[in-house]
Amino acid sequence: MSLTNAPRIETERLILRGPEKADAEAVIAFLRDPLRSEGFGHIPLRGDAWRWFTMNIGHWHWHGYGYFVIELKDTGQAAGICGIWNPETWPEPELGWVVFDGFEGKGIAREAAERARAWAYDDLGFTTLTSNIVPGNSRSAALAQRLGATYERTYHNENMGEDELWRHPGPEALT
Repeated sequence: MSLTNAPRIETERLILRGPEKADAEAVIAFLRDPLRSEGFGHIPLRGDAWRWFTMNIGHWHWHGYGYFVIELKDTGQAAGICGIWNPETWPEPELGWVVFDGFEGKGIAREAAERARAWAYDDLGFTTLTSNIVPGNSRSAALAQRLGATYERTYHNENMGEDELWRHPGPEALT
């Protein structure tokens, strides 16, 4: 098996690229913040958050996809992460997103998610994607709905506990 590095893909305002060492602090700070990371998976210990960051790099190599770092074109700032996630025990590949503190309400998550989903369909040949949303995470559920996803079922996620599975429209429905 060869190792896969993340591609660099763009939108009008954003660059979606692979994680770099310089991104570690922003991702670790997000993961360790109990309020911000609640719906994603709060990781209180720095060492464990660092391991998650490096696991995402390994996820890229293992699957050929993972979480991109969302970079703002105009400033070069890391604004969040978004991409396709499918670790062991996940029911199927998931389109996930988060924005870091100070970047909410600017349409960044939606723009990144639409681009990552198009990449998964057009470049990877995916025919379906889901988003796993912790019950009560109304902001993520609202974004999933704006992206055209519909609630499919609630299931037990070994890592997250109770989780909702939202199904995105397939590529044929988006053309």
